[in-house]
Amino acid sequence: MSTVSVVTLAKGRPAHLRNVLRGLERQTQAPAEFIVAVMQDEPYDLPETSFPVRQIRVPGRELPLAAARNRGVDAATGAGIVFLDVDCIPAPDLVADYARGLAELDGLLMGEVLHLPEHATAGAWRYADLAASAERHSDRRGPPASGIEVCNDYRCFWSLNFAIRRDTFLALGGFDERYTGYGGEDTDFGKILDQSGTPIAWIKGALAYHQYHPHHMPPIHHLDSVVRNAELFEAKWGYRTMGHWLYAFRVMGLIDDTPDQPIRILRRPDADDLALTGQQSHQPYTNSASVIRYLESRVGAAATA
Repeated sequence: MSTVSVVTLAKGRPAHLRNVLRGLERQTQAPAEFIVAVMQDEPYDLPETSFPVRQIRVPGRELPLAAARNRGVDAATGAGIVFLDVDCIPAPDLVADYARGLAELDGLLMGEVLHLPEHATAGAWRYADLAASAERHSDRRGPPASGIEVCNDYRCFWSLNFAIRRDTFLALGGFDERYTGYGGEDTDFGKILDQSGTPIAWIKGALAYHQYHPHHMPPIHHLDSVVRNAELFEAKWGYRTMGHWLYAFRVMGLIDDTPDQPIRILRRPDADDLALTGQQSHQPYTNSASVIRYLESRVGAAATA
């Protein structure tokens, strides 16, 4: 795969985006270009680079993540497309690893992601320092020992750091742009891949470092869009996605997700909910599983009291 374009979706987080650019400048194989799908009114003030950088504005009242990915591919010229979240710094071999992988497998490849603590990218960061402080997500499996390993469950698709041939992406029709706001559009794309027989696989290498930012998991700050997109997925495929998040919302008393009925939002998240689900400065990442375990233990204790 001789030419690889890198696509990033961005709203806010200008410091994170500049770190992505710094990582791309240090690649062993330079990207053909860097496409920034800008989901805000104003473009970013970005430094000069040794490769072309293009910013394309993608309007939308809520986060138009699906549409932004599609517009990024439309604008790209590379035979391969790498999608990096705006908070993911590419390791030096990321582009080269994906180029080799896409030449070997016509499918979707997922590289490794390690999570950084707060302040890890302060100042003139070095890769050695990132590697020393980064942690693997406890809810996500690591890369194969070598090469490429196909996953036979479409739900393993994680959209922080992945690559696909441009022609394959276009033949699949891209992401379903009916999904707006946060949640579900990537699982839907995984389902599209699965239905088409296009393999989803992990690849050894293609490492990205996820930069710290405060977040909530489960994403109660995106309650409305998660509910809406879960129902869209159900209308399309016959069942709901994001079940672990919906389960947590239900245990927290935020929703009623009775099967075969529209999901009802019962109340808005309050300060206690935000404190429970929020990422703390000592955490490199947030973890839905730990919140769910706590909620289940609390419910169990109340039942036996």
